[in-house]
Amino acid sequence: MRTALISVLALCAVAAQALAQQSEKRKIPCKMPENASTCYWTHGRLGVYNGNPSFRVWRIGTAKIVGIHSSPDAQRRDPEDGEHPEFPPNVEKLVEGMVQGHHIFADFEICPFAPERKGEMQFGCIESAKNIVVEK
Repeated sequence: MRTALISVLALCAVAAQALAQQSEKRKIPCKMPENASTCYWTHGRLGVYNGNPSFRVWRIGTAKIVGIHSSPDAQRRDPEDGEHPEFPPNVEKLVEGMVQGHHIFADFEICPFAPERKGEMQFGCIESAKNIVVEK
């Protein structure tokens, strides 16, 4: 009887963890079949800037900046998407209330909307992030 109870509790724990992971997905898809092959990982610094888009990732070690939006077609649905883009859940909770001068360093999976052009800001979305460090 005790073994059966432990087995049921373990199964419930695994099911709860699976549900929590499912609920931590983005509402607006960033990585889609059209752009999945161009997504890349980069070590960067996410910050709040004046202008649109407000959130930008500096790709550390380069002079490249990625302006963050929710998805490739987000601005058609919401012209102010650049002011409040969707982030992966582990970044979203850190971004709430973030002000200029605060930064989030992480390994970001960026999905660009178009190829890089020399001297221009690239636009993209953040699919996921790991190794996150917050600097205030």
